[in-house]
Amino acid sequence: MNRRRMVAASLAAAGLAHLAKPRPLAAQGTALPLTPACEGDARVTRRQTEGPFFRPASPAKRDLRGDGSGDMLVLSGFVLTPQCRPVPGARVNLWHADADGEYDRSGFRFRGHQFTDDAGRYQFITRVPGLYPGRTRHFHVKVQAGRGPVLTTQLYFPDEPRNARDGIFDRALLMEIRPADGGRLGRFDFVIPA
Repeated sequence: MNRRRMVAASLAAAGLAHLAKPRPLAAQGTALPLTPACEGDARVTRRQTEGPFFRPASPAKRDLRGDGSGDMLVLSGFVLTPQCRPVPGARVNLWHADADGEYDRSGFRFRGHQFTDDAGRYQFITRVPGLYPGRTRHFHVKVQAGRGPVLTTQLYFPDEPRNARDGIFDRALLMEIRPADGGRLGRFDFVIPA
């Protein structure tokens, strides 16, 4: 049994099998497929620039829907070691543009962080970001376990016309996106050094 199946089995044993069943987006505040994408010795998630709009001291907030308009998106995943072990207590910091492609430069709209649970899970409920001039649609993320190194990267949407023209777009950082009642579900598992 590989680590991926072991993690899935342990989550199922913990009574979380119901999270894999499709439900309307409004009822999916905790929905997350059970099987992390990690397979044995996984590669560490690629780093990318944080961009010019990072602001330290984001609020502890996972529900960003109230920060503006736009289509709802629930972004979920795991933070894992290269050996597919969950990383509990890792800080996951998310920020992105609003529906008009603007970043909040004076406050904390569409900015927040949370800590992964004991299974290494995180989840943000937010809005689909607008297009920022010269870039494709994306999220900015920082992930850190304890006092370890910070992974700074960006996540991308599949099938975006601007992906091919964006100079820093990286296919390895594409989220899995699927439609759901009321919006979209996104998935990305971060792999950080142990």
